This record gives sequence, structure tokens and C-alpha cells, in this order.
Amino acid sequence: MQLTILVSVLLLLTVIGFRMGRVRALASGGGHARNLHSLPGYYGFYVALWCGIPAFLVMAAWLAFEPTIVTSLVVSSLPSESQNLAPDRLSLMLNDIRNLATGNVVRADPDPTVLAAAERYNNLRSIGFAAMAVVVLTLAIGGLTIGRRYIAPGLRARNQVERVLMIFLIASSTIAIFTTAGIVLSLLFEATRFFNAVPFTDFLFGLEWSPQTAIRADQVGSSGSFGAVPLFLGTLLISFIAMLVAVPIGLMSAIYMAEYAPERLRAVVKPMLEILAGIPTVVYGFFAALTVAPILRDSGTVLGLDVASESALAAGLVMGIMIIPFVSSLSDDVITAVPQALREGSFGLGATKSETIRQVIVPAALPGIVGSVLLAASRAIGETMIVVMAAGLAANLTVNPLQAVTTVTVQIVTLLVGDQEFDSPKTLAAFALGLMLFVVTLALNVVALQIVKKYREKYD
Repeated sequence: MQLTILVSVLLLLTVIGFRMGRVRALASGGGHARNLHSLPGYYGFYVALWCGIPAFLVMAAWLAFEPTIVTSLVVSSLPSESQNLAPDRLSLMLNDIRNLATGNVVRADPDPTVLAAAERYNNLRSIGFAAMAVVVLTLAIGGLTIGRRYIAPGLRARNQVERVLMIFLIASSTIAIFTTAGIVLSLLFEATRFFNAVPFTDFLFGLEWSPQTAIRADQVGSSGSFGAVPLFLGTLLISFIAMLVAVPIGLMSAIYMAEYAPERLRAVVKPMLEILAGIPTVVYGFFAALTVAPILRDSGTVLGLDVASESALAAGLVMGIMIIPFVSSLSDDVITAVPQALREGSFGLGATKSETIRQVIVPAALPGIVGSVLLAASRAIGETMIVVMAAGLAANLTVNPLQAVTTVTVQIVTLLVGDQEFDSPKTLAAFALGLMLFVVTLALNVVALQIVKKYREKYD
């Protein structure tokens, strides 16, 4: 609550700084914006940046480092016997201290040491927040004063503001790049540990997936087989079924809405279609498990087919319905964006509307359509909840859509559920699966970029 109030005060000061900078700039220019180097709004942003940036940077640094500093101070104030506890026991004690300090009762009669430490924890946090608030407000008011003093007709406010925005954009791009690199490196590091225990060829070409490794020599039911082919096959099978449903329906609906549907009908149908994208996946999972799967099983019985209660077909059909908006909405946007001159030129040469759509509009919009299909494929590959509820957890090596299968993402979740230590092939296998998923997604993106590049050069 205190932090929210402080942020609100800072935002208010920033708005005041914007207003003051704009008013002072107009006043210094004799009331005419033409006498200023930049538009008055840039002078307002100039003062607002002076007011807000230093203050928010100090606040962000405090939020990042405050827990570590307070915890270290609390630990240093504990009795020597508590400081010398094993790391896991000390961590549990610190957890009790935090819970007690935040009002969560740890036990009916907390230890006096924990009680005193919790009181010190709260005191240190209060003192730290008060000091931070004073520093932040001082910086904000000081920055507002300094920024306002610099306002003059010859001040290149636009250049200064755009330079700050450029630095912010570069910093954001750098953070995104380093985040991606961190994800890849963490996957590579943990996957390397897994491949030190399990040969890469066994993982990539093995036909049996049973990651339950034995803890004791006499333990049964723990084969420790890490052949990922059943997982890859199940992922491809369900994703293929989903794309068979989503791509034709989504693309045809996009063509209809963009080229044939009246504006009134389009204004109603498109939002209704996009509602499918806002439904939680767990709802789709319930629909697949309680409605689609029983219908498929009963229909199979009538036709003499053996349909499992959990099948790839049920999961794929419902997943395809879920990702229809990803194909439809994006394809509709890119088809609508095709220049009208292409349509008129085709009509002028005597082509019919359907011929124009097939031979001109769709090829011209193909880069965007490929992007929408790729997004839908990525969504299908990464889906978990529908597969868990409708296709099951069985890693069966089959291409029969009527049988139960599982996917890579489901197994990653299964391997990492509960309290796990990342020192066994069972848990490290999740990172190997994640690495394979990353490589496949990267390959899909490369292929899609090549297609987009080819046709963009042709129709630009």
C-alpha cells in the first residue's frame, strides 16, 4: 500500500513537471510556439524525464536489492548457533521469520529468536522504505527544479527527449537479447548435464519413454528409459490434427470476411470468432474430456472402431477450434491490407472475384498468412492443458489418432511437478525436451522467414 502511494505521488510529480515545462517554454517564447526550437510538449517531456527517471531508477534498485540486504542484516543479528545452522535449516528459519513478519502465523508458540528476528525484519524494512521514499521524493523534486531551470527557447528539447527514448529502446532490446541468451544457455547447460548421463542418440532415437529412474538397486518399476520419439510423434500428431482443423476453417473464414461479407455481418462475426481466443484453455480441456472424447468413443463403438477414452483425435479437434482465431484474425488483417489496385487490375483483365482471390490476393497476402499459420502451429505445439485432459499422459509410440498419446510440453510439466532436485536424469530430461522444442520452433521460424522473404520480394 505504501509503495502504491509513493508511485502515485511520483506519477503526479511527473505530470506536474510536464505541465510546468510546457508552460515555462511558452512563456519564454513570448507565448508563441514558433519562437521555440521544439514543440511545447517536448519541453514538458524534458522536465518530466528529469523528474521521473532518477526517482524511478532509485526505486527499482531498492526493490531489487532490499530483500537481500534486509535478510543479510537479520541473519547477522541472529545468535551464533542460529547463524551456523545448515543452509537448508537456516532457509526454513528465514521463511518462518518472513511469514511471521508478514502476519502469517507460523505456529501457535513461535520461538523467541524467530519472534525477535521477525520484529527486526519489519523494523529494517520500515526504515529502509522511509529512507528510500525520502531519497526518491528528493530526487523527483530536485529533478523537476533542475529541468525547469534549463527551459529556454534555444533548448533542443526534442533532441534530448528523443535521445533518452533511444537509450530506453536500446536498453529494452538489450534486455530482450540477454534474456533470450540466458534462456538458451540455461537450457544448454542443464541439457548437457542430462546428456552426460543419457546418450544423445538414446534420447533422440529411443522408442520408449519411462523417466522413472531407480533410487535403489532393488527398486522395481523404474526403467529409466528416455527415448523421446513417442513424445515427438505425439506432439506432431496432435498438432497436425489441430492444424487440419484450424488452417482451412480459419483461412476460409478470413477470406469470406475480407472479400465477401457485408460490413454489418463482418462487424458481428469477427468479434464472435475472436472470443474463442479469450476462452481459458482449461475450459477447452473440460470440453474435450467431457463432451468431445465421449462422442468420439460412442461414435467409434457404433462404427466398430476401438477409440480410447483419451485420444489424440479429441485433443487435436478441440485444439484446432481453439487456434482458429489465430489464423482467421491475422489472415483477415493481411488480406484486407492488400492494395485495392491489385484487385482492380485483376478485374480489369477480366478475372472473376474467385480467380482474383486465388491468383492475386492470397499470393500477395501469403507472408502474413504464413505468419498466422506459424503462430497457430507454435500455439498448438506449446499447448498443455487440453492434452493432459483429453489425450492423457501415456507415451505411446503410435500414429493412430484414436489412441492416447502425450506431448513434449506435458512431459516437461510432469517431470517438474512437486519438489524436485535437478541432479537426476528424470528432472534434467525436462531441459533436454525444452531444448529440442526450442530447436524445432527456431527451424519453423527460419522456414517461415524464407517463405515470407521470397514472396515479399515478388509482390512488394
